[in-house]
Amino acid sequence: MSRVRSPRRLRRLERTVLTAALTAALATTASGCVVVHGERVVLPATTQAEAAKALQEFTDAYNKADQTYDRAEDADYVTGALGAIDAARLKAGHINSPDGNSAHTPLRFTDVTYTIPKKAGWPRWFVADARGNKGGDVRWLMVFVRHDLNETWQVAYLTLVEPGAVPEFAKDKDGWAEPVPADSASLAVPPADLSENYATYLEKGGSGFAAGPHTSDWRKERAKNAVKPGLATQYIDQPLTDGDYAPLALRTADGGALVFFTTHHFQKQTAAPNASVPVPNRNVRALTKGEIKQTLTMEFVSNQVALDPAGDAAKKQVSVIGRVQGMTSAQGG
Repeated sequence: MSRVRSPRRLRRLERTVLTAALTAALATTASGCVVVHGERVVLPATTQAEAAKALQEFTDAYNKADQTYDRAEDADYVTGALGAIDAARLKAGHINSPDGNSAHTPLRFTDVTYTIPKKAGWPRWFVADARGNKGGDVRWLMVFVRHDLNETWQVAYLTLVEPGAVPEFAKDKDGWAEPVPADSASLAVPPADLSENYATYLEKGGSGFAAGPHTSDWRKERAKNAVKPGLATQYIDQPLTDGDYAPLALRTADGGALVFFTTHHFQKQTAAPNASVPVPNRNVRALTKGEIKQTLTMEFVSNQVALDPAGDAAKKQVSVIGRVQGMTSAQGG
């Protein structure tokens, strides 16, 4: 992937495009005054060239942070679910290896596709679908967001999916994708409800989600680990939808949507009397407050990507096709 060499020219181009669209949206009132309805202007979130530049800037910052375990290196380029997961990962890395990451290998992306929705208002966002040099053949799906033209693009979601799992998107004649409103009633589950529905499913089960590694298999694994000799494990699952944790969805060619959403999880291990909680790995210990005796409560943030079909929830199931989870803190007791 090559670096875009003229960032100032790209910014001028983007501003020109936005200015032209705003000019076209001018509304002349009866009194002759001109009013700009900027929040109503439907525009592409960015250009292909600017999207490529945003990915390169994120990759450079991510690599610097991973090499040094310095959160300041990429703090301006991540937000939402990825921001929470990344911050905890770097904190643990710095505590355990204050001189930096001796095992650092630069992350690189190839075969990148950018899907850019055309929408009104903020935030504006787009999806980068790439092959990374880590993780084998999986595809890296990254959602970039920003809330103002002068803000840095930040990655809010980073999920990994199997090759061929990404659907075809609905696009207009110019190649721009269609965002799906969070409250859309055209889908089996409105994107705004996916986080809560998923959290409820993990705790109670049900028929709303298709079987797979991030649904039925995960529930079976947790049930298996819930009670072991000398150790009980409890799980609490919560929706997470505020700010940059909010779901984002793109219309697929079949009328459904690809939805990115976040959930919040707690896992509490309690040892039997005269026993102790198994000693966790050093990254868990680095993020743990208090002394681990009888209990250890771990907090996680998880970001998912799902295929949400068009139609009735009673007849259609949501398929979770990718999930990346990270521990963000822990408490011993």
